Amino acid sequence: MSRRIALVVNPTSGRGLGARIAPLVRDRLAAAGLTVDVHATTCAEDVGRIAGEVVASGADAVALIGGDGTVHLGAQVLANSGMPFGVIPAGTGNDFARGIGVPLKDPLAAADLVVAGKTRTIDLATAKDVFITTVVAGGFDSLVNKRANAMSWPKGSSRYTVATLAELRTFTPLEYVVTVDGDPIETSAMLVAVGTGPTYGGGLQICAGATIDDGLLDVTIIQPVSRLTLLQLFPKLSKGTHLGHPAVRTLQGRSVRIESPGITAYADDEPLGQLPVDIGIAPGALTVFA
Repeated sequence: MSRRIALVVNPTSGRGLGARIAPLVRDRLAAAGLTVDVHATTCAEDVGRIAGEVVASGADAVALIGGDGTVHLGAQVLANSGMPFGVIPAGTGNDFARGIGVPLKDPLAAADLVVAGKTRTIDLATAKDVFITTVVAGGFDSLVNKRANAMSWPKGSSRYTVATLAELRTFTPLEYVVTVDGDPIETSAMLVAVGTGPTYGGGLQICAGATIDDGLLDVTIIQPVSRLTLLQLFPKLSKGTHLGHPAVRTLQGRSVRIESPGITAYADDEPLGQLPVDIGIAPGALTVFA
């Protein structure tokens, strides 16, 4: 019996990349013998609505063409549904796809993972009644995220680099209370990040070594450093080599509370809300093709 796949396309992802690769992906899935139902989104709210319709329709799986924001919206419906979920990366950062090992620049290879049908379950973080697929950021990194989201140039992950340099000019350390599994830590810091997977911001391994199916949240605290040192740290994030720096502190737990006055938390590169924020873990909440 043919597997029935719902292909959900965000045509605006990656400045039109989603629309350009959708026919190629559709044809690849169909050529492998899958029955493909294509659903194109016209606004962000469409992703959740369509995902809900797919779950109710009796489709065997869903494949989503888009970036981390699109994946985030789809995960709100697909979490705990048991429906296998594939992602074809077409966004700016693509950190969710990176975290589960999906090819980032080869949409046909990503589609082949859906065809192969091999799945695994992964954890999601939870905060403010939403599921989070990558990292919760609060501090210098969330301010960079806010700036990057407002920029139209440059394209791709280099936008985060430009935003980092711009934000660095005026940033000063923040005061935090970070509570991990009930144990509070009062500290000054440049940023606090909490994730189920290792990367955000287009491949920065802020939570290097994080495992997406161990039932734990990984916490990274970068304590106060000079602007020059912080600038030197950011290239290390792409390789995960920042973990050896004396200003970098890492923890793990099943619940994390971040408090810092006046700071907006970001999750999956989108605003989550003002701190404080309580973050939990939903083990094995999402079934993915990987």
